[in-house]
Amino acid sequence: MAQINLKGMGVALITPFKADGSVDYIALGKLIDFQVKNGTDYLVVLGTTAETPTLSAEEKAKIQNLVIEKVNRRIPIVLGLGGNNTAEIVKRLETESFEGIDAILSVVPYYNKPSQEGIYQHYKAIARASKLPIVLYNVPGRTGVNMTAETTLRIAKEFKNVVAIKEASGNITQMDDIIKNKPRDFDVISGDDGITFPLITLGAVGVISVIGNAFPREFSRMVRLALAGDYNNALTIHHRFTELFELLFVDGNPAGVKSILHVMGYIDNQLRLPLVPTRITTFEKIRQVLRELNILC
Repeated sequence: MAQINLKGMGVALITPFKADGSVDYIALGKLIDFQVKNGTDYLVVLGTTAETPTLSAEEKAKIQNLVIEKVNRRIPIVLGLGGNNTAEIVKRLETESFEGIDAILSVVPYYNKPSQEGIYQHYKAIARASKLPIVLYNVPGRTGVNMTAETTLRIAKEFKNVVAIKEASGNITQMDDIIKNKPRDFDVISGDDGITFPLITLGAVGVISVIGNAFPREFSRMVRLALAGDYNNALTIHHRFTELFELLFVDGNPAGVKSILHVMGYIDNQLRLPLVPTRITTFEKIRQVLRELNILC
């Protein structure tokens, strides 16, 4: 099994849409180049931030191929591959080609609300089927169930190809428990931009970021400074974005970051139902913060 370096800032890549609702592949290609040239350490494609539940199988395949082609091995690619049907995920892992993909990110099963034993058995089946490194993804605010530190550590210790967890529980105590007791070669990655700095001080290796879609150079620098122990300068950058962290999610993700990218001229401000763009009041607050950050005139 190939190794993957998940230290630093990964970006959960958005999917740009045109005014007619179709995928804007030209804008996506430009965003990929923007990411690679501005310090992003790896890309996470077809995750939640990509509005993946609203994409067709054909669109997903085209996006995956475009990302692989545009990245051209310059940085690693992590593919979102999860769900609440374990057998289907296992079948995909056993039958599909993952050429050009360096790891998979697999979310805790949603809606079914499995027990901790059910979560363990789910990941056991995935670990046995996958030839690629696996990153667990715990986000109870979306899935309806929290994967406990005990379950995470059980999986991490038993399956060597499970190499990391994207932790978005918001529970610092739980994350610290995982960091304290994890195997040496298992990484904890922040799933929330706003707590990336404090989590790195506890021992996390970085973030899978939403705000990095718009500010890859600035936010990746914050992550690198924090990882290097330069907490004063890292904290300065962290505080620059404090207001945006909240505004990004007040109307749901990726509505916030898409509105920022729209203001910056990269994409149309389009989402697919059931998601809708940010409210005008939020949009104006975002514009004001961007002006204060000297990002807009």
